[in-house]
Amino acid sequence: MSFELHGEKEQAIALVDNLKLVSHLANVGDAKTLIIQPSATTHQQLSAEEQLAAGVTATQLRVSVGIEHIDDIKADFEQAIQKISSTEVVS
Repeated sequence: MSFELHGEKEQAIALVDNLKLVSHLANVGDAKTLIIQPSATTHQQLSAEEQLAAGVTATQLRVSVGIEHIDDIKADFEQAIQKISSTEVVS
């Protein structure tokens, strides 16, 4: 699943940095819940224009949901969003 945050790239980075259960990794086939920020990881070698042409934005996050209990995953995202919630976050 993927989603975008309202705001700037730094807010997306802060959200990822504030997650505790969810891992910031790009492992395929892992059983854990993972998150990546494509503009800063898988597509970082591309220019901003090339990223946009590929459908990648600076505040886009991609999540691979793992086997943890859904309530734990949701709670982790909620606590991370609260930490950066001085602005509207999720679109």
